[in-house]
Amino acid sequence: MVLTPQLLLSAYCEGIFPMAHEDGRIYWYDPDPRAIIPLDGFHMPRRLARIVRMGVFEVRVDTAFTAVMQACAAPSDGRETTWISPEFIAAYTELHRHGFAHSVECWQDGRLVGGLYGVSVQGLFAGESMFSYVPNASKVALVHLVNRLQRGGFQLLDTQFMTAHLQQFGTIEIPATEYKQRLARALLVSAKF
Repeated sequence: MVLTPQLLLSAYCEGIFPMAHEDGRIYWYDPDPRAIIPLDGFHMPRRLARIVRMGVFEVRVDTAFTAVMQACAAPSDGRETTWISPEFIAAYTELHRHGFAHSVECWQDGRLVGGLYGVSVQGLFAGESMFSYVPNASKVALVHLVNRLQRGGFQLLDTQFMTAHLQQFGTIEIPATEYKQRLARALLVSAKF
């Protein structure tokens, strides 16, 4: 199965998303429960708020989308393999060219040191992955993402699965049925990334 922009957009609109396995095959997921960050309930730890105010990073949007995906796919401590295959990087880069996938990047001394990427459809932003080469870079990218989504009129920030890392920001789990209802409402909203 070839991951085309049309297939990916159709899947996200149905509440499902792909991941590649070590065997190279693509599997589709519809988690229950589903993790989201309520945009009106985002929690920023005080220490992180201080780092954001200090302007430690230069934050850019959509200037290095493929590089962010490649960094998210790179092995790291505790994660030797990843679900982000070269096919995924090509497919999501194509989605980015069509304006439906975005990256938020943290730069330091002219070097990409952290960031995240995800898929944007109407009032939905589905966060896909994040990386950090220096402490707090991906967290600062998340803060900037949430601010952008709030300003742009987005209704739903999907994080797919709950992690300890995301929990500190107010991430909650909701039943898949509730997620689908929220998704349907978000897809009626004309948000601007």
